Amino acid sequence: MNGTNSIIRYAIVVFTLIFLLNGCALYNRFFGEKKEDKSAEELMNEGIESLEKGNYTAATEAFQALKDRYPYSSFAITAELKMADSLYNRSEFDSAYDAYDEFEKLHPRDKNIPYVIYQKGMCHFRQVKSIDRDQSHTLKAKEEFERLIKRFPREDYANNARKNIRECLIYLAEYELYVGNFYFKMGKYEAALDRYTYLINNYPDMGQYHEALERISRCKEKLAQEEEESK
Repeated sequence: MNGTNSIIRYAIVVFTLIFLLNGCALYNRFFGEKKEDKSAEELMNEGIESLEKGNYTAATEAFQALKDRYPYSSFAITAELKMADSLYNRSEFDSAYDAYDEFEKLHPRDKNIPYVIYQKGMCHFRQVKSIDRDQSHTLKAKEEFERLIKRFPREDYANNARKNIRECLIYLAEYELYVGNFYFKMGKYEAALDRYTYLINNYPDMGQYHEALERISRCKEKLAQEEEESK
């Protein structure tokens, strides 16, 4: 009997120690001293350092934390812009565009607006696909670059935008030529003629002019043959 009581007392002591140890851990977790949050300046420095090192995920997290914790600090506006840059460098172009767009809406007179508009264009420009694919990103990039040039014609970013616009126009011209050739091969000469004519009227100096003119002549010949055969 005494042996049984000893085992019971030992078990009670063991369970009591376990409870106390776990209780201390839980107490420290919920009621213990918390680590002090990083300041806005510390988060800014951390984000910029991560951005410069190419650690864009860490940079995004630091800038997001700064925005969330210190929305009225002197670093908040810079964090918004750096956040967009981090997303852009992560090739998350749609999210980056939204971030730049929000920045422009919230701070329309900020000195960085020319850069922001340029980056909005680049978010689309970086997603331009081959000439056999939809060119909606090409058109949107062109629109942003044109808007930048119209508003800030003497900015350095406007000069870069002019170069990018020419590339956009070349892509759009090649796309029209590609679609026109596709219709021509399918025997849809009227549709092909419309595409070649559109190319001539809208992209005359992009390098596809002479080929489009030749194709227009062939389309007219084919359409004349069809008309003659239908008589």
